[in-house]
Amino acid sequence: MVTARYEQGRVKVIIENILPAGAVAHEVFTDVPEVALFPEEKTAVRRSVEARCREFRTGRHCARQALAHMGIPGLPVPAGPGGAPVWPENIRGSITHCLGYRAAAVARAGDLASLGIDAEPHRHLPDSVLRAVALPEERRRTEELLHGFPDVCWGRLLFSAKESVYKTWYPLAQQPLRYREVSLRIDPVNGTFTARVDARNAGGTRKGPRELTGRWIAEGGLLVTATGLPAMAEASA
Repeated sequence: MVTARYEQGRVKVIIENILPAGAVAHEVFTDVPEVALFPEEKTAVRRSVEARCREFRTGRHCARQALAHMGIPGLPVPAGPGGAPVWPENIRGSITHCLGYRAAAVARAGDLASLGIDAEPHRHLPDSVLRAVALPEERRRTEELLHGFPDVCWGRLLFSAKESVYKTWYPLAQQPLRYREVSLRIDPVNGTFTARVDARNAGGTRKGPRELTGRWIAEGGLLVTATGLPAMAEASA
């Protein structure tokens, strides 16, 4: 597993350690006050409750900080029709937020064709949700993992990894992808996972990558996952 660093007595998740090559990220553990949004960003939360506004603003703060790490000045990152971030030209990225954690990761299109990150609280996933998102063999595997490695909430990790896969896959395919159309296998020792996407849907052959790999970390009460597709892999697909 990826190790975490301790900063001022608390665990700090080092998301950079699980990102694909070419990506950079910025993370915070509390909302950042007084983040100014661009007009085109404000439309996404104009009818939202304050808690949603705070996490949205902090997510955009993380996005601008990540872009700044790449030498790109602050630019708007509006939400698209489905709510996914719309990144500046030639940038690929992802934003995630959960209780006590906000992060954004970005990469240049020449390095990564797409990128996805997700964070979840390190808590057991309700059985009803696990049945909805996991294939039968995945449920059996999570039970086996729980017996062998009881310190990790494997159902929740499976959910997070599938979220990262979706965030990577959708910008390339522009088609819906259901949880159970992804078959995922987690490596409990090396902190990695492999996802295979069903090659067909009701409309015929599915667009987008058939296989994605990623990494995960469980630290500080959080589960964080990341996936990405190298630009060369998309070109050869």
